[in-house]
Amino acid sequence: MEFQSYIYRKNHWLLEPDLKAILGGYWVNLHEHRGEFEDFGVLVGSEVYEVTDYVDHHAAPVLVMHDLDGHRVDRARLCPAHAELLKHLAFINRPPYEGGSWHHHFALAFLLADPGFYCSLFVTNQTAYALHKYAPEHAEIIQQLLSGDAWGATWMTETQGGSDLGANTTTAIHSDHGWLLSGENKYFASNAGLADYALVTARPEGAQPGPKGLALFLMPRERPDGSLNYHVRRYKDKIGTRAVPTGEVECHDSQAYMVGDRGKGIYYTLETLTVSRLANAIGSMGLARKAHLEALYRVRTRQAFNRPLVDHPLVRRDLTDIAVRTAAGLCLAFHAVELFDRAWTEMPPYSLVYHYARFFSHLAKNRTADHATRVTLLAMELFGGLGFLEEYAVARLHREALVAPIWEGTSNIQALDMLEVMQKKAAHESFLDEFIPMLERAGTPEAKAALGSLEQTLQDIVQQNLGEVQWYGKDYLNRFADIAQTALLYALAETNGERYAMLASLYAHRFILGEPYPSWALEDRSIWFPVELIEQSA
Repeated sequence: MEFQSYIYRKNHWLLEPDLKAILGGYWVNLHEHRGEFEDFGVLVGSEVYEVTDYVDHHAAPVLVMHDLDGHRVDRARLCPAHAELLKHLAFINRPPYEGGSWHHHFALAFLLADPGFYCSLFVTNQTAYALHKYAPEHAEIIQQLLSGDAWGATWMTETQGGSDLGANTTTAIHSDHGWLLSGENKYFASNAGLADYALVTARPEGAQPGPKGLALFLMPRERPDGSLNYHVRRYKDKIGTRAVPTGEVECHDSQAYMVGDRGKGIYYTLETLTVSRLANAIGSMGLARKAHLEALYRVRTRQAFNRPLVDHPLVRRDLTDIAVRTAAGLCLAFHAVELFDRAWTEMPPYSLVYHYARFFSHLAKNRTADHATRVTLLAMELFGGLGFLEEYAVARLHREALVAPIWEGTSNIQALDMLEVMQKKAAHESFLDEFIPMLERAGTPEAKAALGSLEQTLQDIVQQNLGEVQWYGKDYLNRFADIAQTALLYALAETNGERYAMLASLYAHRFILGEPYPSWALEDRSIWFPVELIEQSA
């Protein structure tokens, strides 16, 4: 990797320009873990960066379908370095369940920033999450999942419906052996062949049609007699996230345990989906930051027209775009984490605190995915032709980012779900209560423009019919997110300096007012080259 990446063998925690400031505003115990983060920064900049790249290019998981005697085993074969590293990283899932916070988990996930490895880790986290809250009788399994002695999975959607969970056809029949699941349509099954336990949606016999008829089940890989409990038909050939085995799963009288109450399965399912959207947002910004750091080293090193790239105004403008998006997206993602951390212990029926956290998760998931795809693309462009070559690190970062707008619901789904929680739960009222005072306190012309955008957005929604509101739904989704990011950057400036007020102003010019970044940023190095350690190593 030393010949493919500028940031290999660098400490990614020490290079991070924004995370410490953002975390410090939410997580009072951050100072107690700085040593842990420094050590983890070394790990993700060395072994993790190298192994994840190698697995992606040369050693993706292989589906082993039969043993030597011809019996179906349907196991994922991982290269030894992959298996060892995944086990070593399992600890990042523990903090929320051991008296810590989600900030801790997601800060480590941000530094990890590999969606393939993180997907394997996080679907395991989701499995533990559902059991922790709704099936605590499986305490031994929870401990196995959190220690890396077992892996989990979440197989919710099906071929014929995708995000339309109400179209699911997998059935559940109660028998003398417990619940038996049958269905052949679990089409995008992450951790297939690796998971020891999977959360699976299925419709119990006699249940009503649609999403409210679904129940949630825990399905082990093996039956009590040791035989295989489900089959993996094949693995997907993906353009990214190759480290996580993604397959098609068939259930044929597969034994399972119901999780929680039969009539609340859809709520448990959507709850695990909400937390996975936070993971998507954090992972997106982690990829953006890796690309950002690679680009900063590149423009300082590369010469063009007799001067370093970084001295060219257009390059500085690209770096400004990257810096603005990464800082703003990171603020948005960790504010979503903060709201969820306050609400995650709630159970159905939920309070407005939870519904607001869910509302905000849609904003964060969608806009951070936009930022990640754009930032990684810009980083490739700053590398020139080398950026398009698979042998160098930055190309993979963009390829990995392309899944971010798709995973956990596309932008269309995020918009529809946001509109639903506004209409049914009035969750946007909490948004107004939080962000209007924040923007009024900032008091700048750009903050006033954000307030005006908020007022106009609400007015448009009220005046339009349902079809029109959905037509513009993605625009409203982005507007709410952009207003929040402007406000959050201004709030960050109150405790962390003028740079964040300038980033807020730049964000508002570009995304609220729809204007180019103003040229006053051209000579302000703190904006577009914020990592002092890179300069010190020159």
